[in-house]
Amino acid sequence: MLPTGVCAQLACIWETTARCPGNAHRYRDFTDTSYVDFLTSAAVTAGVLDQASIRPVGQTVLDGVHATHRAVNANTNLGVLLLLAPLAAVPAGENLRQGVERVLAALTLQDSRAVYEAIRLANPAGLGEVPEQDVKQEPTESLRKIMTLASERDLVARQYANGYQEVFDQGIPVLRHCLTTNPFLEEAIISCHLTLMARFPDSLIARKRGLAEAAEAARQAQQVLDQGGPMHPAGRTALLTLDGWLRAADRGRNPGTTADLVTASLFAALREGIIKLPCRFSQTSGLNS
Repeated sequence: MLPTGVCAQLACIWETTARCPGNAHRYRDFTDTSYVDFLTSAAVTAGVLDQASIRPVGQTVLDGVHATHRAVNANTNLGVLLLLAPLAAVPAGENLRQGVERVLAALTLQDSRAVYEAIRLANPAGLGEVPEQDVKQEPTESLRKIMTLASERDLVARQYANGYQEVFDQGIPVLRHCLTTNPFLEEAIISCHLTLMARFPDSLIARKRGLAEAAEAARQAQQVLDQGGPMHPAGRTALLTLDGWLRAADRGRNPGTTADLVTASLFAALREGIIKLPCRFSQTSGLNS
């Protein structure tokens, strides 16, 4: 089994390298963050996540945000750190799904304080205010209880509440199915991204642009799948249309929460042996480059 930090780094690198619609990747940067920024973030947080099984979850998230801030001075991975920290806290050899439930059940108020500090440092866009346990205030509940309060409006928080159901029941099965029918990891990642976005409208888009635009992104993602997926000619056409629509609003329609869920799915699939090394990443195709 690969070390936890290596699994985390590979998951982050693979997700940001794949040409997923609306995201930064190896051929597309954002105006304020580049593909290299995301790779750098993966590198500097690998060591932090490698120590997650012997440290509190909240401290892992906070240390990861500090490491990222020093290296790129941008919020490239807050959602990824929030998702990977509990998964990485499960020791090697323990069943990942059962282990992460144990980790989530043991979260404390101190974890909440550390995560609130991390969120303030990362300063994610579109955060807004909430009537209970707002991040601008000091938390008074355990991290899982606070995440449960946010679970209806935020897909990352929902994983803390439901034991990563979207990852284990949706993301991993798509990766497994795609890799049994096609050897190229990039297609599996894009298909996983589209499936998750179609089934669970992206909460980052919803925060920035509203529920209607998140629902429209989900509709177009489903249309790509209905047209045969990213490697089918009709599916590629629909994928390019979706990508253009998402990018038309700069980062306002960036499906960042979906990307975070894909990264968590990749980590879990690699950790559980569903993705085996060596693997083939991509093939020459008509995907947008």
